[in-house]
Amino acid sequence: MLTPLKGVCTVRATVRRILLAVAVALALVIVPAVADEVIQLPPVEVRSAHPLVPASYRDTPLPPYPAAAREQGLEGVVLLDVRVRADGRVGDVRVKTSSGAGELDESAVTAVKRWTFVPARRGPRTVERVVEVPVHFALSQR
Repeated sequence: MLTPLKGVCTVRATVRRILLAVAVALALVIVPAVADEVIQLPPVEVRSAHPLVPASYRDTPLPPYPAAAREQGLEGVVLLDVRVRADGRVGDVRVKTSSGAGELDESAVTAVKRWTFVPARRGPRTVERVVEVPVHFALSQR
């Protein structure tokens, strides 16, 4: 014969097992339904707190027109990629698009290496950037 205390403990244990089984069954049914109800939000746009202010020209003496190119009547545009350092001085210079005349390209590169720029800025800091610089060689004014 069961004592009243043992009977209560057995009933409680049985009720706990039943509640646990019901909870597991509900979880198996409810979780897939909740997964179908996920709300899709649009993407968040993140912007820099400090936009980039590009570099600009400071001291840009014109390159000399090579005598050999002048005699041959050579004209053209040299497009250069110029790395402007954070202090405004020129780092690397490379010919992006040639004028078609090596003398003009060389004169442009040599001159631009001596140029100075107002460096690019991101907020209060100056930053290194590459800028594209066209150098025009023309024998006559148009």
